[in-house]
Amino acid sequence: MINKILTYLDELYPEPKCELNYNKDYELLIAVMLSAQTTDKRVNKVTKVLFERYPSIKKLSEAKIEDIEEIIREIGTFKRKSQYIHDITTKLVNDNLDYIPNDRKYIESLPGIGHKSANVFLSNIYNVPAIAVDTHVSRVSKRLGIANNNDDVIEIEKRLMEKVPKEKWGKVHHQLVLFGRYHCKAINPMCDECKLKKSCQKK
Repeated sequence: MINKILTYLDELYPEPKCELNYNKDYELLIAVMLSAQTTDKRVNKVTKVLFERYPSIKKLSEAKIEDIEEIIREIGTFKRKSQYIHDITTKLVNDNLDYIPNDRKYIESLPGIGHKSANVFLSNIYNVPAIAVDTHVSRVSKRLGIANNNDDVIEIEKRLMEKVPKEKWGKVHHQLVLFGRYHCKAINPMCDECKLKKSCQKK
């Protein structure tokens, strides 16, 4: 079954990419943090303004929190996320880093960055094999029987890592996100045109 799923995902998304816009490593990290409980489209809208107004990590670290709040106001929990932006950039500047290291422990020590966010960052910046389980990946994995309905995100991640070849983890993560975002949607999924509908657990 997993081979059928992977083949179909390759057919739909042969070259999947992260839909968050960024030019620098710290920009991706901040965008990923902002994307929690909101859409990539909305994140891209606010980060375009944020990164143009503060074009370096130093300038962003020196920005007033209330100014950051004003820019990202339309994003959920914008006050907390504004503080995270300030704290992340301040720490990176104080640590005198020219780039964020390929170091999961360090990345997860940054304010507002957890396991899932670190997976997304490491996969995109360093090609580290990783699968980040967001709401889309969770929903699709359960509907396709890869995971059980009561599995938490860590258990879903483990099941995917067991069933998907390691060299495909990063690609499949993006494919599952896109599949969940545009096809296997939470509301009004496009079941009629899905080649996996006979194997779907959705009732």
